[in-house]
Amino acid sequence: MAELAVSLVVEKLTNLLAQQASYMDGVSRKIVQLRNELRWMQSFIKDADMKQEDNDLMQQWVNDVRDVAYETEEVIETYVSKAAARSTFDLVTKPFYLYKVGKEIESIRMRIREISGRRNAYGVERNSRGEGRGVNERLRWWRQPSPHVEEDDIIELVEDSKALLMQLTSMESRRRVVSVVGMGGLGKTTLAKRLYNHNDVKNHFDCRAWIYVSKEFRRRDILQGIVTDVNALNRVEMEALEKLKEEDLLKKLHEFLEEQRYLVVLDDVWSMEVWDCLEKAFPSGKTGSKVMLTTRNKEVALHADGEGIPHEPRILTENESLQLFCKKAFHGINSLPRELNKLGKDMVMRCGGLPLAVVVLGGLLSRKSKSTEEWHRVFRNITWHLTKGQDRIAAILSLSYNDLPSHLKSCFLYLGLFPEDVSVQTKKLIHLWVAEGFLLQEGEETAEGVAEKCLNELIDRCMIQVGRLSSLGRVKTVRIHDLLRDLAISQGREEIFLEIHHGNKAEQSETISTKSRRHAIHSRYDRYIFLKKFAPHLRSLLFFNREYNVDVERKRMKIGFIEKKLNVIYKNFKLLRVLDMEGVRVVSLPDTIGSLIQLRYLGLRKTNLEEELPLSLGNLQNLQTLDLRYSCFLKRIPNVIWKMVHLRHLLLYTPFDSPESGHLRMDTLCNLQSLPYIEAGNWINNGGLANMTSLRQLGIDGLSREQVNSVISTMERLQDIQSLSLLLTEQEMFPILTGLSYCEHLQKLCFYGRIEKLPDPQEFPPNLIKLTLYNSELQRDSITKLERLPNLEMLVLGDGSYNWREMAFSSESFPKLEILKLHLLKELEDWIVEEKAMPKLKHLVINRCEKLKQIPDGLKLATTLKELEIVGMPVEFEYRLRTKDFFEFKHIPSIKSTTDMLAIGLGCHQNVGWPETQFG
Repeated sequence: MAELAVSLVVEKLTNLLAQQASYMDGVSRKIVQLRNELRWMQSFIKDADMKQEDNDLMQQWVNDVRDVAYETEEVIETYVSKAAARSTFDLVTKPFYLYKVGKEIESIRMRIREISGRRNAYGVERNSRGEGRGVNERLRWWRQPSPHVEEDDIIELVEDSKALLMQLTSMESRRRVVSVVGMGGLGKTTLAKRLYNHNDVKNHFDCRAWIYVSKEFRRRDILQGIVTDVNALNRVEMEALEKLKEEDLLKKLHEFLEEQRYLVVLDDVWSMEVWDCLEKAFPSGKTGSKVMLTTRNKEVALHADGEGIPHEPRILTENESLQLFCKKAFHGINSLPRELNKLGKDMVMRCGGLPLAVVVLGGLLSRKSKSTEEWHRVFRNITWHLTKGQDRIAAILSLSYNDLPSHLKSCFLYLGLFPEDVSVQTKKLIHLWVAEGFLLQEGEETAEGVAEKCLNELIDRCMIQVGRLSSLGRVKTVRIHDLLRDLAISQGREEIFLEIHHGNKAEQSETISTKSRRHAIHSRYDRYIFLKKFAPHLRSLLFFNREYNVDVERKRMKIGFIEKKLNVIYKNFKLLRVLDMEGVRVVSLPDTIGSLIQLRYLGLRKTNLEEELPLSLGNLQNLQTLDLRYSCFLKRIPNVIWKMVHLRHLLLYTPFDSPESGHLRMDTLCNLQSLPYIEAGNWINNGGLANMTSLRQLGIDGLSREQVNSVISTMERLQDIQSLSLLLTEQEMFPILTGLSYCEHLQKLCFYGRIEKLPDPQEFPPNLIKLTLYNSELQRDSITKLERLPNLEMLVLGDGSYNWREMAFSSESFPKLEILKLHLLKELEDWIVEEKAMPKLKHLVINRCEKLKQIPDGLKLATTLKELEIVGMPVEFEYRLRTKDFFEFKHIPSIKSTTDMLAIGLGCHQNVGWPETQFG
């Protein structure tokens, strides 16, 4: 983490010298010297960071480096904040502040030189080389399995075993790679071992080899292990094995395997480098030859076989976890004693379905007295037992963390701030990461683009889990396993990276570090708002609201109390970069909010703001994200947004009653990327839209016909636009929508309002993948245009979009369409789908199309259809689906409905939500 702290401070000093030159005049030379000394320290800090874990001297030295980097950041940012906030920063006051900051910079430089000298005095370089080897060897011994010894106390995942067995025994002409991917402790090796010893596998292959790779690997050792297992050399050659050159060894192995149907298992592979240096040893061999990998990194699996689909074993269910726990805790007994039943289940739930955690907990309790008192003692300290108390599980989970590059470590630790079992919105997480400054720019890539890559890499490394996917397959939410969250919190506290507040004390801790730079409030924040002692170091403050049932008068009193406490934040936390008050019940913001001039992220979503925001909000010129969504009582946005020249995401949408925003001046917001909702206004024609050249997402409400023409004519300037939503006023009609064909990156298009004439297919954006239409009153022949859109994957025909009795999809229409949603097409009676139409359709929603008689016969042969949702349709429609048409549609894996079918015993109820709004 010291590596990241130093690199970020170096980058920040470079940016300050360029962007705040007027404030730096007089100390710029000293800042350059300070930056260069920190940059020199970067040249060896990475190596020190890696060695610190098992060397106390090195760990202390790394901590000193981190602290001096943070101190540098605080000194410079404090100076800039004071300079920017003082209108009287003139010839009288400026020399005083320059002298003060100059002295502080010299003090820091002296500390850097002293720290550097101490590194040599400690002799840590010499000592660090051999330190910690015992820990690594012990961990290697733990991890290295014997493929021929199977554990008795396991839970067999039948579906996983079947799927992998089919892959392993398939008869393909070339050698394929079968990969098992998942987080540490998920049971990848156990599953691979069962398959390795399965009779079908033994009989299928001529020879087999099992090699444990690990992070610390030598190619020669791996090759020798495979040669030995498959008996590739005769006795004389084996005696001379050590004398063989590595390349000769690889060649002999390749030649031997070429005549065999072989299986080689490479267990615990960490990097692509392993595959690159071994691939030449594995020929195609006989038909059906395989290499099997277990890894924590999906990228490694895909690198080994880009055409393969890595298999990710699921976590254990509650019942499976309980069964495994009982086997370990009670030596084969499959149930808990009655007096320990609830306690045992509660402890098993804390393992989150992770087999290793269940085994460790069961093993621990197998050595304890089977009394409720003893089990209560373990339960009270369950987190300690599962992370710190048992070296094995802590070390195995920490391996994944230690393997992360420094910027990913920060991104991972940040997830520790979120409450347990919460689904984290990926867009919000990305905005927070960018605001924190974790991610350095990569060429022309935006910081958000870099952040999305980091998110996907953490997913591929199995450090976080995908929660919810969008209809088009993008990750909308992520989750983190409880044990990995515990690791993030414990490591984050150790690194003074974060602190969690829960109740009247820090979560799992009796003391709160005043140096921690990020704090999250999980408690009743009206009771616990910490004050000035955190101000010098605090960079981020996040609230996670939990509602309480209180009467109106008490709620008003509570709001007033909270606002008084929050005033302390506004007045004292001058270096705050992130303030997320989502769900905090405040009715107004004071003028002092404008003093937080270092703020990059201000989250006011789901607050009770009633009054107009203060004009001082315009002082937040470094702000990147302003989130005012669902602030239900806010009536008007002050016309100061134009001052926020670094703003990247302006989020305003509130259902039914969004605050007035059409009057805003917007022509300075050239960095704006997300504007998913705003009212139409003069800003469209006054240079506001034309200057938003970084815009990716735009949604405008209340447009006139003339304003639509202005928007469309401006699209050619917005080369990066990806999503566009346009809503007309009630009496208006869209003009002929030409001009969008220039928007090569535009993928999502939404029109609310009557369309005079739908564009021809070639006039649509060439890469359009999602189209949403409401109140469009399409002409009858419009479907023939839509069905020829070459890349369309999702079509939503909403209320009033198509008001004709018949609708026909011709043969070979909609070649790439995967999702079709029909909402409130009230006049539609007959829907005809010809053979070979929608050849890739996976998901169909029919919602309150009350006159529609049946699902088209043409869909009876749609073998690609995986999910059918029926919402608010007449009983007769569903009765036909469940009876007369049942056998024609029984191939669909999932059929969901919300009509009154259970009453007549013909189907199942499942609530299906309304289409997601374009603006939320």
